[in-house]
Formats: sequence, C-alpha cells, structure tokens
Amino acid sequence: MESTRSFKDRVFLVIKGLAMGAANKVPGVSGGVVAFVAGFYEEFIHSLQRVNKTAFKLLFNGRFKSFYNYVNGKFLFLLFLGIVISYFSVSKLLDYLIINYELYVWSTFFGMILGSIYYINKDFKDWNSKTIVALIIGAIVGVSISFLDPATENDNLFFVFFCGIISVSGMTLPGFSGSFILILLGNYVLLLVDSVNALYDTIADIFSGNFEFIYNKARMRMLKVLTVFTLGSVTGLVTFSHILNYILKHYKSITLATIIGFIIGSLGVVWPWKTTVFKTSPDGQQILDSTGAPIIENYKRFIPELNTETYIAIAYILLGILIVLALEWYGQRTKRIKV
Repeated sequence: MESTRSFKDRVFLVIKGLAMGAANKVPGVSGGVVAFVAGFYEEFIHSLQRVNKTAFKLLFNGRFKSFYNYVNGKFLFLLFLGIVISYFSVSKLLDYLIINYELYVWSTFFGMILGSIYYINKDFKDWNSKTIVALIIGAIVGVSISFLDPATENDNLFFVFFCGIISVSGMTLPGFSGSFILILLGNYVLLLVDSVNALYDTIADIFSGNFEFIYNKARMRMLKVLTVFTLGSVTGLVTFSHILNYILKHYKSITLATIIGFIIGSLGVVWPWKTTVFKTSPDGQQILDSTGAPIIENYKRFIPELNTETYIAIAYILLGILIVLALEWYGQRTKRIKV
C-alpha cells in the first residue's frame, strides 16, 4: 500500500488527520465522515483491524519492522500524527472560532454534513426494504441522541476509560459524534479541554526545565485521567474496527444505509441556528464546571429570519458542501492515479 503513495499523498494524509482531529473535537461532527469522504475509511478500518493477536506476537518477538508493515504502520502513523497535531493547533483555532463566529462555524459543518450525505448516497444503489429500514433506524438514533440531556462530570477512572471507548465511535462510525457523546456523558470539558490543556502545560514546563508540576496534585490527576482516557480510546478503536470490519464484509449495504441515517440524524446536532441552554440550579443560577465555565445542558433550535447574517450563514453552508466535493474530487483523482 505505502509503495504507491507519493510524498504529496503522505502530506495530504497528515492533513486528513488534522481534519479528522478537528472534526472529532467539534460536538455533532464525526471524524469518520472525513475518512469516508476523503476515500480512506475502509483502509483505516482494515489497518486498525490488523492490530490483532498476530500483530502482538510480532511485536513481543521483537520483529518490529514486520509488525509495522503488518498493521500498515506508515498509514496509521501519518494519520494519527495529523490527529495529535490537530488537538494542539487546529482544534485550538476551532475553539476560538466557535466562541467568536459560532453561527458561521456551525453553518460550515452543516454544509459539510450535507455534502457527505450526497457523497455517500450517490454511489449507493442497493436500496431495498432492509436498507431503507436501516436508514430510518440510523436517522432516528442520530436525532434521538441530539435531544438527550447531558450527565454531570465524573472523573472516576473506570468511567473515564469507558468514555475513551465510546468517544472514538466518531472516528470509526461516520455520523456518530464522539465529542457530542462526551457532552451527554458529562465529560467533554474534563477530557477534551481540561486534560488536554494539562498535557499542553506539562509539555511547556518540561521544555522550559520546570518540573514542579510533579508536586501539583490537580495537574497529575488530569494527566492520569488523560492517560486512562487514551487507553480507553485505543481499546475502543481496535475493538470497533474489528466489529466494523466484519460488518462491512458481511452486511455492507445495511451498514452503509445505517451510516447514511446516522449522518442525516446528526444534522439536528449541528443545525446552525440554535442557542445554548446551560444547566441551572433550582434558584436559577448557572452551574459551573471545574474551570468556572457554565455547563451545557442542550441546544434550543429555531428557524432564522431572513437577514444579512442568515444569507452569510447560507454562504458558509455552501462553502461546507464545496469542501466535501473538493475532498471527493481529490479522493477520486488519487484512486485514478494509483490505478
């Protein structure tokens, strides 16, 4: 597989990792959609599925090169390199944009999801009673999830490990937003903001020669939480990939129809015109998280008035659709070159 990849393809693979990482960070958006539209979803699932008993046997026997080749190591390394870089760069930029240009960010992602539905559906020809039912079930599940109320924050390490397993669903299952699931589980801020910031601060301290953080109990607790969350995420990635690889092999049409349904259902989460509803106490005071920020309870969606702001938002929706079409064009061009 790797021998057919040019240097430019490898650079683009890192960029796709950046896009996946950014998408996974945004509630309602699935990194798996990026993989699907960019044309490397099945290779991604297949590569993760190769992390099995044979792979561990090669690793423990010291046959590192064989292990690396067996699991399609260069592909996974470049992709995850992009994802990791994203969490410390692109996702930070997204946080800023969502705070300052929330409507336009959601509009762009809404357009990208619309484009993804078109992309997946246009080549899907196997519509029958079973796939239509799968589509409807997927859409109902996706919509239902968007109306659930979030739980409260919980830093119990067993629960954090479980959150890690669940959160990677967005990478392996297009249309299923792992970050939104973390909001519902109450741990979005803890796992994707506080713990990541703790790691960022720790790396900065290490490079500056300051090791006093090892005496900071709160920092060390956050690093422990992030470690357990990462282990859960890796476990979830490998587990889901084995399940999905089997399902795609034996029930591909039903699986694709369900994925289309999930993506349609996720439109409710990223509907651009919404106001954030924060959790409040019985006396009407906002409930704050560990950082002092208000806790999101859910979103109240509405139909916008036709004004300049709405027209600009619609333009961003079209931009999102164009981004997906551009990814599709690049994916198809890459396939033609390889053939």
